[in-house]
Amino acid sequence: MSVTEEIVEDVDLLVVGGGKAGKTLAMDIARAGGHVVMVERGMIGGSCINVACIPTKTLVTSARLARRAAGADSLGLRLGTPRIDLELLRTHKEGVVSDMVQLNHGQFLDSGMDFVLGTARFVAERTVEIDLNDGGRRVVRGTDVVINTGTTPHIAAIPGLADAKPLTSESIMDLRRLPERLVVLGGGYVGLEFAQMFAAFGTQVTVLERGPHLLPHEDRDISAALAAYLQEDGVELITDAVVKEVRREHDAVRVLLRDGRTLTADDVLAATGRDPVTHDLGLEAAGVRTDERGFVRVDDRLATDAAHTWAVGDVAGSPQFTHVSLDDYRIVKANINGGNRSTVGRLVPWNLFTDPELARVGLTEEQARAAGRDIRVAKLPVKAIPRARTLRDTRGLWKAVVDRDSEQILGVALLGPESAEVLSVVQTAMWAQMPFTRLRDGMIAHPTMAEGLNALFTSWSD
Repeated sequence: MSVTEEIVEDVDLLVVGGGKAGKTLAMDIARAGGHVVMVERGMIGGSCINVACIPTKTLVTSARLARRAAGADSLGLRLGTPRIDLELLRTHKEGVVSDMVQLNHGQFLDSGMDFVLGTARFVAERTVEIDLNDGGRRVVRGTDVVINTGTTPHIAAIPGLADAKPLTSESIMDLRRLPERLVVLGGGYVGLEFAQMFAAFGTQVTVLERGPHLLPHEDRDISAALAAYLQEDGVELITDAVVKEVRREHDAVRVLLRDGRTLTADDVLAATGRDPVTHDLGLEAAGVRTDERGFVRVDDRLATDAAHTWAVGDVAGSPQFTHVSLDDYRIVKANINGGNRSTVGRLVPWNLFTDPELARVGLTEEQARAAGRDIRVAKLPVKAIPRARTLRDTRGLWKAVVDRDSEQILGVALLGPESAEVLSVVQTAMWAQMPFTRLRDGMIAHPTMAEGLNALFTSWSD
C-alpha cells in the first residue's frame, strides 16, 4: 500500500521529537482540549533528562563532594581519602534519570496527548509516516507541526578519530569503567565539566583546545582564572593544540599533535560540538529547508519556510540550553495562537558547572568594546565575599560590564561558588533596565553570595 493510500490521521498539533520545547507545548495544547500527537524515538523526556543536563549535573554533584571530602580538614572534619565506588556512582546517576523519565511519562499520559514511540519521516507537508517501535505504521498530519528533534554529539573530521571509537558527552556517562587516562578534545563548557569531573574521580585528564585559551568567547581574565583552578585540580591543559591523527592501538589510544607530541590515553572524549538531527527526516517533502550544517532554517518567530511548520530547540539553531528551548516553547505557543512573539533581543544566561561555577549573561568586556560601547568594568575577587570565606571556597573572580552613560549593566561573568544562583539577581536587574546602583546600594541578606553584588559594583578597574 502506498503512503497516499494509507489512512491519514488528522490532529491539531503534531510534534516530532520530545525535547523541552516540544513536550511542554504538546502537554499544554492537549490539556486545553487539542488533539495532539507527539512522536519520540526513545528518549522519554528528551536529551536533557536522559543524556545531558540532568545526568551530568548529577555526576558533577558527586565530583564536588569528592573534592570537598578530600579537603574536609579545613572545615574541622577528618574524613580520609574518598573512594569512588563505580557501581554506586552509576546507580546514583541512573536513579535520578529514571525518576525524571517516569515523571515525564506520567505527565505525558495525564495531559491527554497521544504519545507515540517511533521514528517519524515527513512524506508531505505537515505529514509524517511513523514506524512504531513496537511494530506497525501510522501516518499523521497536523494542522500545526513542530520539529524538535535536537542534536547529537559531533565527531570532528580528524584522521582516525571515528575509527578510534571516541567517547562522547552521551556515551561517557554509561560509566562501565573509569579510565586511568583521558584526553578531552575541546575546551568548551562540555569538555571542561567532564574534565574536572573525571579528575575528581581519579582519572588523569588532559584537555586539548585548538584555540589560544579555554572558552574562546569569554574574556581572557575569566578564562585564565578558570584554567588556573582546573590545573590546581589536576587537569592538564594544552592550548593551540591541533590534532593531526588519532590511533586506537589495542587497549590504548594515541593522539598525535601537529607539533610532534604524542599523548597516550585509555579513552578520548570528543567534546567538539553537536550536529542537528535532521538526516532522514524527509524535510524536503515537508517544504522545510536547512542551512549548510543541517539545522532547520527559521525566522525570528521560529517559523520554517513551510506554512504552519515550526522548529524549536537545538535543531532550530537556538542556543543549546534547555532554558532557551523552554523559551522557544513560549514563542511558538504564542505564534500558533495568532501572536507575533520573537526571539530578537533575548537575554540568554548560561552556566558552566565546573568548580567554581561560571555564570554568564550579556556582553563580555571584549564584546562591549568591539561594539564601541563606552563602558566601566568592575572586578571583585570572590575571597572578598564573607559567605565564600564561611564556605572555605574562595576561588573565583566576579566581573561586570556597565554602560558609562546610562549606568545599566551590559553583562556579568560570575566565577565562584553558587554563581548560577546569583546570576538571576543580575539578570532581573538587566531585564528591568535598572542602573547598577540599585545592586550596589540594595539591602541584600548577610552572609550570602548575592551580597557580593554590593561590593562588586564599587570595585571599578576601568
